[in-house]
Amino acid sequence: MLGLRSGLVLRPWAPADAGVLVAAGQDPSIRQWNMLAVDGPDDAHRRIARMRERWQDESGAIWAIARPEGGEAVGLIGWRQISLVEGNAELLYWLLPSARGAGVVVEAVRRLSEWGLEELGLHRMSLCHSVANPASCRVAEKAGYLLEGTMRSAVLHADGWHDLHLHAFVQGDPR
Repeated sequence: MLGLRSGLVLRPWAPADAGVLVAAGQDPSIRQWNMLAVDGPDDAHRRIARMRERWQDESGAIWAIARPEGGEAVGLIGWRQISLVEGNAELLYWLLPSARGAGVVVEAVRRLSEWGLEELGLHRMSLCHSVANPASCRVAEKAGYLLEGTMRSAVLHADGWHDLHLHAFVQGDPR
Protein backbone atom coordinates (compact mmCIF):
# COMPACT_ATOMS: atom_id res chain seq x y z
CA MET A 1 0.00 0.00 0.00
CA LEU A 2 1.28 3.47 -0.92
CA GLY A 3 0.11 6.52 1.01
CA LEU A 4 -0.72 9.87 -0.57
CA ARG A 5 -0.45 13.29 1.07
CA SER A 6 -4.18 13.78 0.52
CA GLY A 7 -4.83 10.94 2.97
CA LEU A 8 -5.86 8.54 0.23
CA VAL A 9 -3.94 5.34 -0.45
CA LEU A 10 -2.99 3.21 -3.43
CA ARG A 11 -3.89 -0.40 -2.67
CA PRO A 12 -4.66 -3.58 -4.59
CA TRP A 13 -8.18 -4.04 -5.90
CA ALA A 14 -10.30 -6.45 -3.86
CA PRO A 15 -13.49 -8.39 -4.66
CA ALA A 16 -15.37 -5.93 -2.44
CA ASP A 17 -14.49 -3.19 -4.99
CA ALA A 18 -16.59 -4.77 -7.75
CA GLY A 19 -19.36 -2.19 -7.30
CA VAL A 20 -16.89 0.64 -7.90
CA LEU A 21 -15.81 -0.92 -11.20
CA VAL A 22 -19.44 -1.28 -12.24
CA ALA A 23 -20.07 2.39 -11.36
CA ALA A 24 -16.94 3.48 -13.25
CA GLY A 25 -18.14 1.57 -16.29
CA GLN A 26 -21.33 3.65 -16.22
CA ASP A 27 -19.57 7.04 -15.95
CA PRO A 28 -19.67 8.82 -19.34
CA SER A 29 -16.16 10.33 -19.00
CA ILE A 30 -14.54 7.07 -17.94
CA ARG A 31 -16.35 5.21 -20.74
CA GLN A 32 -15.29 7.85 -23.27
CA TRP A 33 -11.61 8.26 -22.41
CA ASN A 34 -10.78 4.85 -20.93
CA MET A 35 -13.17 2.80 -23.03
CA LEU A 36 -14.19 0.95 -19.88
CA ALA A 37 -17.38 -1.06 -20.10
CA VAL A 38 -18.17 -3.37 -17.19
CA ASP A 39 -21.09 -5.72 -17.74
CA GLY A 40 -22.10 -6.09 -14.10
CA PRO A 41 -20.68 -7.57 -10.91
CA ASP A 42 -19.51 -10.86 -12.46
CA ASP A 43 -17.51 -8.99 -15.09
CA ALA A 44 -16.08 -6.72 -12.38
CA HIS A 45 -14.96 -9.75 -10.33
CA ARG A 46 -13.28 -11.24 -13.43
CA ARG A 47 -11.46 -7.95 -14.04
CA ILE A 48 -10.24 -7.81 -10.44
CA ALA A 49 -9.01 -11.40 -10.68
CA ARG A 50 -7.19 -10.49 -13.91
CA MET A 51 -5.55 -7.52 -12.13
CA ARG A 52 -4.17 -9.92 -9.54
CA GLU A 53 -2.93 -12.31 -12.26
CA ARG A 54 -1.13 -9.46 -14.01
CA TRP A 55 0.59 -8.55 -10.71
CA GLN A 56 1.72 -12.16 -10.32
CA ASP A 57 3.09 -12.50 -13.85
CA GLU A 58 4.61 -8.99 -13.62
CA SER A 59 2.89 -7.79 -16.81
CA GLY A 60 0.84 -5.06 -15.13
CA ALA A 61 0.19 -3.46 -11.79
CA ILE A 62 -3.16 -1.80 -11.07
CA TRP A 63 -4.04 -0.05 -7.81
CA ALA A 64 -7.26 1.29 -6.38
CA ILE A 65 -7.08 4.93 -5.31
CA ALA A 66 -8.98 4.60 -2.06
CA ARG A 67 -9.92 6.10 1.23
CA PRO A 68 -7.65 4.77 4.03
CA GLU A 69 -8.21 1.74 6.25
CA GLY A 70 -10.27 -0.38 3.90
CA GLY A 71 -12.22 2.55 2.55
CA GLU A 72 -14.00 2.64 -0.76
CA ALA A 73 -12.08 3.04 -3.99
CA VAL A 74 -12.57 6.36 -5.80
CA GLY A 75 -10.36 5.64 -8.80
CA LEU A 76 -7.80 3.47 -10.51
CA ILE A 77 -4.16 3.99 -11.36
CA GLY A 78 -1.51 1.64 -12.55
CA TRP A 79 0.70 0.33 -15.25
CA ARG A 80 -1.31 -1.38 -17.95
CA GLN A 81 1.96 -2.61 -19.44
CA ILE A 82 5.17 -3.08 -17.55
CA SER A 83 8.51 -4.63 -18.41
CA LEU A 84 10.86 -4.97 -15.47
CA VAL A 85 13.54 -6.36 -17.81
CA GLU A 86 13.39 -3.32 -20.11
CA GLY A 87 12.68 -0.89 -17.26
CA ASN A 88 9.57 0.70 -18.72
CA ALA A 89 5.86 0.98 -18.03
CA GLU A 90 2.75 2.64 -19.45
CA LEU A 91 0.48 4.44 -16.99
CA LEU A 92 -3.31 4.64 -16.95
CA TYR A 93 -5.79 6.20 -14.53
CA TRP A 94 -9.36 7.31 -13.95
CA LEU A 95 -11.36 8.85 -11.11
CA LEU A 96 -15.01 8.71 -10.19
CA PRO A 97 -16.73 12.12 -10.44
CA SER A 98 -16.79 12.60 -6.65
CA ALA A 99 -12.96 12.62 -6.50
CA ARG A 100 -12.24 14.84 -9.51
CA GLY A 101 -10.86 18.36 -9.37
CA ALA A 102 -8.80 18.09 -6.19
CA GLY A 103 -5.45 17.07 -7.69
CA VAL A 104 -5.81 13.43 -6.62
CA VAL A 105 -4.69 11.95 -9.94
CA VAL A 106 -1.67 14.26 -10.20
CA GLU A 107 -0.63 13.22 -6.69
CA ALA A 108 -1.20 9.54 -7.46
CA VAL A 109 0.78 9.74 -10.73
CA ARG A 110 3.69 11.41 -8.92
CA ARG A 111 3.64 8.86 -6.08
CA LEU A 112 3.41 5.85 -8.36
CA SER A 113 6.16 7.25 -10.59
CA GLU A 114 8.42 7.85 -7.59
CA TRP A 115 7.82 4.27 -6.42
CA GLY A 116 8.52 2.91 -9.91
CA LEU A 117 11.81 4.77 -10.16
CA GLU A 118 13.06 4.17 -6.63
CA GLU A 119 11.70 0.75 -5.73
CA LEU A 120 11.36 -1.03 -9.08
CA GLY A 121 14.24 0.62 -10.87
CA LEU A 122 12.15 1.66 -13.86
CA HIS A 123 13.91 3.88 -16.36
CA ARG A 124 10.98 5.19 -18.43
CA MET A 125 7.28 5.62 -17.72
CA SER A 126 4.84 6.84 -20.33
CA LEU A 127 1.20 7.78 -20.55
CA CYS A 128 -1.02 8.39 -23.55
CA HIS A 129 -4.33 10.19 -23.87
CA SER A 130 -6.61 11.41 -26.60
CA VAL A 131 -5.70 14.90 -27.83
CA ALA A 132 -9.40 15.69 -27.25
CA ASN A 133 -8.92 15.12 -23.49
CA PRO A 134 -7.23 18.29 -22.16
CA ALA A 135 -7.75 17.24 -18.52
CA SER A 136 -5.41 14.26 -18.98
CA CYS A 137 -2.89 16.51 -20.70
CA ARG A 138 -2.90 18.80 -17.63
CA VAL A 139 -2.44 15.79 -15.32
CA ALA A 140 0.57 14.61 -17.32
CA GLU A 141 2.18 18.05 -17.37
CA LYS A 142 1.57 18.74 -13.66
CA ALA A 143 3.02 15.33 -12.78
CA GLY A 144 6.22 16.10 -14.71
CA TYR A 145 5.57 13.93 -17.77
CA LEU A 146 6.96 15.69 -20.83
CA LEU A 147 5.01 15.76 -24.08
CA GLU A 148 7.00 13.79 -26.66
CA GLY A 149 4.61 13.96 -29.57
CA THR A 150 1.35 12.98 -31.18
CA MET A 151 0.54 9.52 -32.43
CA ARG A 152 -1.86 9.98 -35.32
CA SER A 153 -5.10 7.99 -35.47
CA ALA A 154 -3.77 5.68 -32.75
CA VAL A 155 -6.86 4.45 -30.92
CA LEU A 156 -10.46 3.75 -31.87
CA HIS A 157 -12.96 5.37 -29.50
CA ALA A 158 -16.75 5.08 -29.80
CA ASP A 159 -16.81 8.31 -31.84
CA GLY A 160 -14.01 7.32 -34.22
CA TRP A 161 -10.22 7.30 -34.43
CA HIS A 162 -8.33 9.61 -32.05
CA ASP A 163 -4.84 11.01 -32.15
CA LEU A 164 -2.96 10.42 -28.89
CA HIS A 165 -0.50 12.58 -27.03
CA LEU A 166 2.48 10.63 -25.76
CA HIS A 167 4.01 11.89 -22.50
CA ALA A 168 6.97 10.33 -20.69
CA PHE A 169 9.00 10.58 -17.52
CA VAL A 170 12.55 9.24 -17.72
CA GLN A 171 14.99 8.46 -14.91
CA GLY A 172 16.90 11.73 -14.31
CA ASP A 173 14.06 14.07 -15.32
CA PRO A 174 13.45 16.79 -12.70
CA ARG A 175 10.80 15.87 -10.13
